[in-house]
Amino acid sequence: MRIISIANQKGGCGKTTTAINLSSSLALNGKKVLLLDLDPQAHASLGLNINSPHSIYNVISRITPRKLSLEQIIVNIKGQFDLAPSNVLAGTLEQELADEIGRELKLTTILSGLKGYDYVIIDCPPNLGFLTINALRASHEVIIPVEASRFSMQGVERLVDIIQLVKDRLSHTIEYRVLVTMFDSRLRHSFDMLAKIRTDFAKNLLGTIIHVNVKLKECAASGETVTMFDKYCRGAKDYYSLAKELIMMEKGVSDVVFTPMSTQMKQAVKEKAKDLVPMTFSFVAPQAQSVYLAGDFNNWYIDESSRLQKSGDRWQAKFDLKPGVYQYRFIVDGQWQEDPQNPRRIKNIFGDSNSIIEVSPVKDA
Repeated sequence: MRIISIANQKGGCGKTTTAINLSSSLALNGKKVLLLDLDPQAHASLGLNINSPHSIYNVISRITPRKLSLEQIIVNIKGQFDLAPSNVLAGTLEQELADEIGRELKLTTILSGLKGYDYVIIDCPPNLGFLTINALRASHEVIIPVEASRFSMQGVERLVDIIQLVKDRLSHTIEYRVLVTMFDSRLRHSFDMLAKIRTDFAKNLLGTIIHVNVKLKECAASGETVTMFDKYCRGAKDYYSLAKELIMMEKGVSDVVFTPMSTQMKQAVKEKAKDLVPMTFSFVAPQAQSVYLAGDFNNWYIDESSRLQKSGDRWQAKFDLKPGVYQYRFIVDGQWQEDPQNPRRIKNIFGDSNSIIEVSPVKDA
């Protein structure tokens, strides 16, 4: 079970929006997901139209008149997506936990007995109190949503300090990843801040960018996830891409085994390379800051290996592919686009089009 906290003490950075829609998108990718609302404001619960008298307060508190287990408060949202709701009473937990021995481990103990989930996503309070410390101690990873602004970046630095404190004081190491949210591609300032974020957090930056999208606000007001509200909108595509990126990270960790390469293995790699065909992809975008390539040949994963290099007005890169038919798209400054130079296309699940390329085997001379 993979436990991920969504945290940033700065409000208005898309923290709860990310918690809700990432959870929903992971479920759409076949994962069993629990969204745990740890915020006394209960925005994640309210954003899903859940107003339950029982909440995470009844699970953590020792003085509640109605003590419940985590399983007893869970509400199914849709399919494989469940919610453990919060309410205003959770705000009293900060004071209740203040003098309790082992207060930092309350949530860790509760989640240790949870079964049947692939992911637990924790929506943290917008502060660095005991509840957030509990979430960090219980988590394997933290996603820090950051809007493209100077003040939001300062919030990241403070949270990273707390993560280091958890490591030093509680002997618990947490990986953190920065997620750029509320990105407005119409503003030059956004690209300037994006460049700074990439410089400051290069090793911890997620490839997916969440763009400004009015549907994300509208779906929260209607009590739905963005994929329920409008599965073809930009917000739905961005969070679906984020879910795919996290799943591919998981596969990368579990599938890769670093062992010395034997002579037989080297020969096998050499023989396999004979079957690969070098294919050059290019995209004309003189004003773009970055261009990536994603397709079913790399499981739609975006990282530095899929980044194109700029030469004049054109971005291009060479990829070695096995013979076959592939779908692909370019990601230009975070926006997914089909190949304008390729007329072969097919509709995808978002109502857009993927470009198609056919790789033929190399004929022996």
